[in-house]
Amino acid sequence: MDGKARWVDNVIVERWLRSLKNSRVRINEYGTPAELSRLIAGYVEQYNDERLHQSLVYETPSEWHHSGLIAA
Repeated sequence: MDGKARWVDNVIVERWLRSLKNSRVRINEYGTPAELSRLIAGYVEQYNDERLHQSLVYETPSEWHHSGLIAA
């Protein structure tokens, strides 16, 4: 955290939540909390295990995380 109650403290999480809402929640219909939970779980899995990230040198977050654990 950069300091008490600064706007930059939550910018990464806010951006991720915006992506979740725009790519899954708003464009899909769900009737129960369980269905919504499955939508969110699918997005998290796709985001972490399948989607390549430019800032991570075109690796997935899982690949990037595990490569750091092996190198350490």
